[in-house]
Amino acid sequence: MMVIVGILRQTRIFEYLAIWAVRRSRGNRFRVLVLLLVCTAVASAFLDNVTTVVLLAPVTLLVCDRTGMLPAPVLVAEVLASNIGGAATLIGDPPNIIIASRSGLTFNDFLVHMLPIVVVVFVVFLVASRWLFGRSLGGGSEASVADVMALAEREAITDAPLLWRSLLVLAMVLAGFVLHGVIHTEPAIVALSGAGLLVLISRARPETYLDAVEWETLAFFAGIFVLVGALAKTGVIDRLAQHVAAATGGNVAVPLVVMLVASAVISAFVDNIPYVAAMTPVVSSLIAANPALGQDGALWWALALGGDPGGNGTAVGASANIVVIGLARQYGHPISFGQFARSGPPVAVGSVALCVPYLLLRYA
Repeated sequence: MMVIVGILRQTRIFEYLAIWAVRRSRGNRFRVLVLLLVCTAVASAFLDNVTTVVLLAPVTLLVCDRTGMLPAPVLVAEVLASNIGGAATLIGDPPNIIIASRSGLTFNDFLVHMLPIVVVVFVVFLVASRWLFGRSLGGGSEASVADVMALAEREAITDAPLLWRSLLVLAMVLAGFVLHGVIHTEPAIVALSGAGLLVLISRARPETYLDAVEWETLAFFAGIFVLVGALAKTGVIDRLAQHVAAATGGNVAVPLVVMLVASAVISAFVDNIPYVAAMTPVVSSLIAANPALGQDGALWWALALGGDPGGNGTAVGASANIVVIGLARQYGHPISFGQFARSGPPVAVGSVALCVPYLLLRYA
């Protein structure tokens, strides 16, 4: 998926989307923010949230310059939207990939169980964004409609044939994810095949797409799996699961709520990737002790719904947060820990509050 995005980036489709959003807003700053957040959330669901924020951050700065908006609150809003939108699919957020690899849940399972509540959470976030960010977007008059309408999104596309080829391959890959149970091909093979096909038909030079591969993240994944494997081998995971199972006494509702809330709180202070990696064997053991928790993957969804939006709790809760803060500092618009804390925790708490009744009503 990183290779596919690396080639797609060469077409400047993300610049196109940003300019399209600005033109549709006709200079209204809040409308610009809403359209940028929608683009961010949708892209994060299908391209992974870290990649999305890396590609959209420079474009966002251009949009802010043209519309007179302050960049820092817009970037914070985008990273919060990316963490929410990325929770919707198997490939949208790294913790979801870890959960799927350990649980056997499919791409379609994530669409059926995660997408509905993620849409609800995101819509509520959009409504609340006027209160969270409306006053901090910038003072003075609205952007000049003439200046905004002078932007031409079509001019942003540098290679239209490559764009269509890339979108076709991306559509085929997403279809492969949805149908992988029918064609009996794992999502990893589907993604690798799509990347290979796009490399062949695009004739792109290796440096143009290999630079988009986050090698450090992949190495980090490998190391985390080794550490978690060691904990499982020594019996630490099973012992923890036995204590939790004994404490809940076969109840379903209590473990779901505890897993959701605990995952959100811990993910706010510990990057959600290592947390979810460490918790997946615990969840497996709890389901083995109480099969009712595995009904429709209930406990897995509690872990995902806590770990993904819970990363919005602090500036260090998710990889996307750290990446955006680094980019903002690099471009001369630093985001302080306190500035992030003014909007991140309310969004995380609100997300968990919406997920609790969803879990109880649907699974308990």
